[in-house]
Amino acid sequence: MGTQLMEIAEITKDKAAICRDIMTALSDWFTEPAVIDFCSEAVETLPMFGWVEDGAVLGFVALKDHPPSASEIIVIGVRPECRGKNIGRQLIAAAERHARARGRSLLTVKTLADRGLDEPHYAATRAFYRANGFIAAEVFPTLWHPDSPCLFQVKPLPVS
Repeated sequence: MGTQLMEIAEITKDKAAICRDIMTALSDWFTEPAVIDFCSEAVETLPMFGWVEDGAVLGFVALKDHPPSASEIIVIGVRPECRGKNIGRQLIAAAERHARARGRSLLTVKTLADRGLDEPHYAATRAFYRANGFIAAEVFPTLWHPDSPCLFQVKPLPVS
């Protein structure tokens, strides 16, 4: 049996295709084609890191700097069949390393706020961010759409 090569690597090629492919596979979270299009176009100009296993990207995170203090996770996704294997946690760690290297003291992310509906996939997303040190900072009821309130979360990055 061969040894699998697994690593976090900066993605510099085919970023839009990787983003589109993984987001499309995550249809519980990404239901709007316009959102997938927007993210796929945006990642082309952003730093992007991926969990790469034997040459295949199984998950990715794309970041945008907001000087002087923050880096924002614009989009993060892990292939459905690979969820629960700590890939997301490794991607968050890569985002933290990148943010610290850029002199940032905060890592931020936006996700869908609790709408009082039975949405276990978004409850799991919010729990994932909490487990990774993010603090709910504010809800923006109409940032995206009145039916999609935005939860803004922040993770302080201590100087190491």
